Amino acid sequence: MTTEADAAMPIFFTDAAASKVKTLLEEEGNNELKLRVYVTGGGCSGFQYGFTFDEKVNDGDMTVEKQGVELVVDPMSLQYLMGGTVDYTSGLEGSRFFVNNPNATTTCGCGASFSV
Repeated sequence: MTTEADAAMPIFFTDAAASKVKTLLEEEGNNELKLRVYVTGGGCSGFQYGFTFDEKVNDGDMTVEKQGVELVVDPMSLQYLMGGTVDYTSGLEGSRFFVNNPNATTTCGCGASFSV
C-alpha cells in the first residue's frame, strides 16, 4: 500500500524490505544500522546494485524511514534509482533484497545489474 508520504519520495521502501531489515537489526543487536543501497559500475549489464548495512548517513544522503528502520541512498546512486522500489523476496531461488528500477532499459537474468 502506497501512502501520500511514500508517493512524495524519490525511492520507495516496501513493507517487506523494511520488515526484513528490522528483523536483521534485531538479530544483530545494533539498531543504529541502516540499509544502504548503492549503484556501482560493473555487472553483466553495465551497472550493478549493492546492499550493505551502515551506521553512517553522509552529507547529501537521502534516507527513507519505514517501520522504525532506515534506507539510505547516496546522491550518485539516487540518480539511477529515482522512482525505483527497494523490496525483499524469499523463495526457491533464495532470499534477497532487490531493486525494481523503472530507469533500467535492460537487466540481467538475476536482476542484480542493469543498464540505462
